[in-house]
Amino acid sequence: MMLRTGMLVAALGLSGALLAGCGDDGDDQAKSETQEQSSSQQESQSSSGSSDSQQTASSGSADSQSSDESASQGNGEGGSDPVNLIFGTGGTGGSYYPIGGALKSVFEKSDLVDGVQVVSTGASVQNINNINDGLNQVAIVMSDVAYDAVKGQNQFDGQPADIEAIAGMYPNVVQVVATGDSDIHSIADLKGKRVGVGKVGSGVEQSAAKVLESAGLSYDDLAQVSHTGYADSVTEMSNGNLDAAFFTSGVPNSSITGLMQSTDVTFVPVEGEVASKLLEKYPYYENYEIPAGAPERYDLGDAIDTVAIRNIMIVPSSMRDDVAEDLAKRFHDYLESGNVSVGALKQFDPATMDKNLVVPIHPGAETFYGTLSSSESTATDGGDVTNAGDDSDLSEDTASMPANEQAATTEADGAEAEPAKQTSAETPEDNAQPTEGSDTSGGDNAQDKDPQS
Repeated sequence: MMLRTGMLVAALGLSGALLAGCGDDGDDQAKSETQEQSSSQQESQSSSGSSDSQQTASSGSADSQSSDESASQGNGEGGSDPVNLIFGTGGTGGSYYPIGGALKSVFEKSDLVDGVQVVSTGASVQNINNINDGLNQVAIVMSDVAYDAVKGQNQFDGQPADIEAIAGMYPNVVQVVATGDSDIHSIADLKGKRVGVGKVGSGVEQSAAKVLESAGLSYDDLAQVSHTGYADSVTEMSNGNLDAAFFTSGVPNSSITGLMQSTDVTFVPVEGEVASKLLEKYPYYENYEIPAGAPERYDLGDAIDTVAIRNIMIVPSSMRDDVAEDLAKRFHDYLESGNVSVGALKQFDPATMDKNLVVPIHPGAETFYGTLSSSESTATDGGDVTNAGDDSDLSEDTASMPANEQAATTEADGAEAEPAKQTSAETPEDNAQPTEGSDTSGGDNAQDKDPQS
């Protein structure tokens, strides 16, 4: 009995020991599994947190980059950072350069413009190329060059320029002058004559070739073709070596006034069928009349009908709308202020700034011109609002003139600020008006330079 009891006790002890051992292993395994699971969760959480942190950092970096790009490029609306403008003009002897100097301070008054740098360039062609390359943001050019640029033809063959107009400006007038004894009274009469057509590649020569073409003539029909600039053409006419010469510039041209002091001359009109063909084929030309009896414009006995090519202010199409709108407004208001310092800017009516342009108008500038139209409508309907183009501040003599003939052009072409020079030009724009009291003997002054287009 005792033996059986002892065996039972031993069996129970062994069973307990075995059960205890199983329990310890289960707890350790569970603990180990719990620890592994916890470690795994911590690693997962750590990895997730790291990923979230990286995503947040990446998102912040992208937002920062987007913000920088937005500040740099703008979005066509107001509220963006002010911009810096490089203003391409022309040679220092012409009008483009002092116009840039005058407008520098005008544009810098805008809250949207941080600064304006005015640079001297080779004028129209270079200005357009500079805008295409992002080197200039504003420029003055001749309409014929701008027309070729947007069409991608001639010197811009296959490379159309993405430019738009801020404003139309003053005209470069085609002036054909012959000696009094040459018996030249029309463009057709140039056949068999000795004619100065301007320097090779100049805007003068381009106009001369087109005018002759419209009259059914070419260089082959002339007795002599002289590629002379203004001063040399005047000298040759004075010496009897040329019968006539082309001048494409503002009115008056000081070389012509100098010639008139020593030589009997005749102004040859560009009119009738010649003008019609010219305007039909080349839309950048427009009719222009040199008035009679205007001392500041040659004091002619009879008015002369001719043609002209407008100068225009251009910007890249990518310019922000709010900036383009403000530039147009400030330019218009400056022209209306009575404080214009450059004679060439007095040769056109500010009301025509958006009219008859051969380059698309920038949408921002177009918005501004729309406000002028609304104001004019209000003035017409209400009768008590002053029209933006009111002539009340003009003299009786000038108020009765056509818009493009108002204001004398013998005042000095001055600049309100000293612009910086970038590139000198050998043949600057021929648009500067002579300074009062300046030498008009046909010497080498600003007005005697051929336009570089």
